[in-house]
Formats: sequence, C-alpha cells, structure tokens
Amino acid sequence: DLGCHSVLFQADLKKVFFYSAKEITFGGSKKAVVIFVPLAFLRNYHRIHSRLVRELEKKLSKTVVVIGQRRIIKKPKWGNVVVPRKNTMTYVHEAILEDLVYPTDVVGRRQRIHLDGSRHHKIFLDPKDQSNVESKIDAFSAVYRRLTGKTASFEFAAQQE
Repeated sequence: DLGCHSVLFQADLKKVFFYSAKEITFGGSKKAVVIFVPLAFLRNYHRIHSRLVRELEKKLSKTVVVIGQRRIIKKPKWGNVVVPRKNTMTYVHEAILEDLVYPTDVVGRRQRIHLDGSRHHKIFLDPKDQSNVESKIDAFSAVYRRLTGKTASFEFAAQQE
C-alpha cells in the first residue's frame, strides 16, 4: 500500500523486510513506532529511509524510527572467552543511537553524573538537519530510554562559523 506512488519505490520495498515493530508512548498521549530490521538490510533501509518514514508517519500519524536488530552478549563468568566488539553493550547502545537519529549525525556527547549516582546523557546532533529532525527530539529521548535504559536529551550543536 505504501509503494503505490512510484515503481522504483515499490521495487525497493520488495527488497526489505522487518523483524518486529514496537509502539512506545511518551509525553502523555504521543506515540512512536520503532521498526526493527535485520542488520543485513539496514543499508537498504537507509537508501529509502526518508520516503519510507514519511509515508509511514502519514499513514500511522506517529513518529516512526528504523533501528537495526542487534544482540548483546554478556561476558561469561568462567573462562577466557572474548566477546566480539559488535556484541558488547557499549557498541550496541552506540549503534542504536546512530540508527535512531539516522538522517542526521551525532556530533558530540556529554555525560553528567548527579550526586545520587544517576547519569544523564546530552547528545548533540548536526544542526544542518535541524528542520527535518526537530519535531522528533522527544520521541528520540523516549525510544532511547526504552531500548537502553539510559536517560538522554537531544540538542542541536551550536553553528560554528
């Protein structure tokens, strides 16, 4: 139903599929849909990302985010087993962040540790994409919190001249 506008878009949609979708509620009544896709098809999704997300947001009236399906492997308590870097918690959380804000880039991060030991992450996004992504900032925070358990706020970096 989404690919009815263009023959090329239909052809691109036939090449991809997704594992699951999850709906996340934030800010009272706002909702976001997180679509989990296989890592092998993530590059194909990036190719059609803007059209696909625009069409899905029109159809669902919700913020739509596409994220690659990754798995965290925890270290075994015994033996000298080395966990591959791509399966560590740190790498997976960084990759989720990159997928979450895909049309734009993360240009900086700050981490604040409060007196009670809680952590708050400030993530700075590229200001050149501010007009495209600004409406999704609250959704990014809610989705990142739900998927990683980390509290984060997203801002746009100051323009350098």
